[in-house]
Amino acid sequence: MKRVVTAAEMRALDRAAIDDLGIPALTLMETAGRAVAEAAMRMLGALRGHIAVVCGPGNNGGDGFVAARVLRDRGLDAVVYLAAPRDAVRGDARAHLEILERAGGVVQMIATPEQLAALDTRVIDAALVIDALFGVGLGRPIEGHLAEVVTMMLMAAHVLAVDIPSGLDADTGRTLGTAVIAERTVTMAALKIALVSAPGFARCGEIEVAEIGIPVALDAASGASLVEADDVRQWLPHPRSLEHKGRRGHVLVVAGSPGMRGAGRLAAVAALRAGAGLCTLAADGDFEAPDSVMTRPLVPGGLAALLAGKAAVVIGPGIGTASSAAARTREVLASGVPAVLDADALNAMASDPTVIAGATGPVVLTPHPGEASRLLGISIADIEADRLDAARALAARTRAVVVLKGARTIVCDGASGDRHGSINPTGGPALATGGSGDVLAGTIGALLAQGLSAADAARAGVFVHGLAGDKLAELHGARGVVSSDLPEAIAAAIRSLTTMARQASR
Repeated sequence: MKRVVTAAEMRALDRAAIDDLGIPALTLMETAGRAVAEAAMRMLGALRGHIAVVCGPGNNGGDGFVAARVLRDRGLDAVVYLAAPRDAVRGDARAHLEILERAGGVVQMIATPEQLAALDTRVIDAALVIDALFGVGLGRPIEGHLAEVVTMMLMAAHVLAVDIPSGLDADTGRTLGTAVIAERTVTMAALKIALVSAPGFARCGEIEVAEIGIPVALDAASGASLVEADDVRQWLPHPRSLEHKGRRGHVLVVAGSPGMRGAGRLAAVAALRAGAGLCTLAADGDFEAPDSVMTRPLVPGGLAALLAGKAAVVIGPGIGTASSAAARTREVLASGVPAVLDADALNAMASDPTVIAGATGPVVLTPHPGEASRLLGISIADIEADRLDAARALAARTRAVVVLKGARTIVCDGASGDRHGSINPTGGPALATGGSGDVLAGTIGALLAQGLSAADAARAGVFVHGLAGDKLAELHGARGVVSSDLPEAIAAAIRSLTTMARQASR
């Protein structure tokens, strides 16, 4: 997994490079600015024209001063537009501003509304705008004149952001008043939370991480990480010549009450497509399932017998809100069978989610923001304001693995006792369709049944589920995918990852 840092962690890494490694801050800024210039050259390709480098007074602006100088040295028409009084530029940024000017660089002032009005069309019409206004340290809403500067950049055709689009909260991805939308972002040394999680990622475009001499590693103290395909290849089970259905695990799906039969069928088929050897669907009343799925009626007192010998259980999709839902969920939690709680099973536990912490076996929760809000007793807006913190809070309360669904799904392992959060990069609008979550629950259940830990099953399941959605979107468009398409696409996604793993090992 790739490390993702907060603003405070990035400052600590930066300080360690300066104090422990002896790299001068002025040198780090020079290296960063050169990386921005290289990214700008790649964006431009053969295109030539005016490059507007919009700079603030801090270190982000300092990177912009260096980038403008390097681009001018290469014969490009790069001009700095300084959105702050000149005397507000201090320290290393001031040093690089003076170097730029001594090298013949041009600095235009847009620090007042009058100055901005005189020059805004020059920026808006530029071949490329480089956003070096604010970096990761922004902690207040952008207002007044500076909001107008951001609005100007929003009107430009092509924007390259330095480190993070100006106006994003680096630790949550929230927009602080207003924020730039970039076509590409070049970030220094490490990914920031806002770049890879919702909602911030939608404003960042393509992400480049510039190596500027600051060592960054994923360690036990890292607060967040981005899941990568290589990680999932290692977690996924791989086919073996002598395996049989018993070794691949038997999944019990408790789902699909009358009127919601499809939810159970989707989860069951997904479990088989994700590699489970056997799957039994249990539900109230008379129902049908695909031929490959075994069926059992749910009768009073009969759940314990169905749980016996199962490698994993998925409970919740379409089970309804009757009192039996809570009783069955509690019985599953007490059984010791590795469990996935989804949909109505989560709602059944909302009155006292700490019950989940008493489970005798591994538990994965798969809430969407509405379900998470009920479990935590806070609003959906509070959940979405800081998705990573919300996932951590729910994981800590329940001591379960939490899969907070949505754009850039987050996985937190409450059983481990740490606050680490894994951010999933796959998936998109194609998954915004009824039944998609049922398929995910079945997929994670299958991976649990095949021996993965709860955390690895959740992370791998989310990744392949998202990858399947991405592949289907290429075929049908983001709004043409239906949930019944997903199980087969998940099988294809797992095949592609495990095939690549086998090839890499030869």
